[in-house]
Amino acid sequence: MANEFEIKKQICDIGKRIYNRGMVANNDGNISVKISENEFLCTPTGVSKGFMTPEYICKVDRDGKVLQANAGFKPSSEIKMHMRVYKERPDVKSVVHAHPMYATAFAIAGIPLTQPIMPEAVIALGCVPIAKYGTPSTNEIPDAVSEYVQYFDAVLLENHGALTFSDSLLSAYNKMESVEFYAQLLYLSRQLGGPKELSDAQVQRLYEIRRQFGMTGKHPANLCANTKEGKASCHNCGGHCGQKSQTANASEELVKNITAKVIKELGL
Repeated sequence: MANEFEIKKQICDIGKRIYNRGMVANNDGNISVKISENEFLCTPTGVSKGFMTPEYICKVDRDGKVLQANAGFKPSSEIKMHMRVYKERPDVKSVVHAHPMYATAFAIAGIPLTQPIMPEAVIALGCVPIAKYGTPSTNEIPDAVSEYVQYFDAVLLENHGALTFSDSLLSAYNKMESVEFYAQLLYLSRQLGGPKELSDAQVQRLYEIRRQFGMTGKHPANLCANTKEGKASCHNCGGHCGQKSQTANASEELVKNITAKVIKELGL
């Protein structure tokens, strides 16, 4: 494993990539890397991710408490969100949070990225659900993200942005790129009359290819709660695994109540 200084340089490099690709504005976004069971390097608050140098990077423990930070720098207030991911996903070594334009637009519109429109997105991401809105710097966001951490490697944050995590810093960043590219393609195809989705059979073949590749992380191919129960994969459930049955029950109850009212009005 690279030494701490090298990892700090890598974080700065990824910060520049995120900034140069327009995935953050001003001082937005944050990046972290796990270097031991109780040590994490992270970007500071109030600093543009496009202009960082290694001395900007802070070190915190698993509770987000500062272990080391140079004068004038302190960890991002969003560190709680990162720490929740590390706590619940021992395989994760890096977390990236950004506000990519198209992906964030979908998050603001309340539309999860669940349509299977291209092989690469199906294999790499599966689908990207939306975690409900939480106030920044509070435990509301970690609590909302926690609902999806065990099933996905990328999550949209309602009215906020996107979060990706993986077993390396580069992989976590690449997932952010993939999320944004997926969102942009989905947006553009909708302007052209709507995307032609891959069939369920085609999606399942892609899932099998992913399994053959031995790709790491969480994915609907083998971890979706619905798939485990023999139901349709996340691509067909709107990205709300575990909530489908609850929604169905609510709909049945609504229909039942409306039917009862109509019968009463008609005097039947």
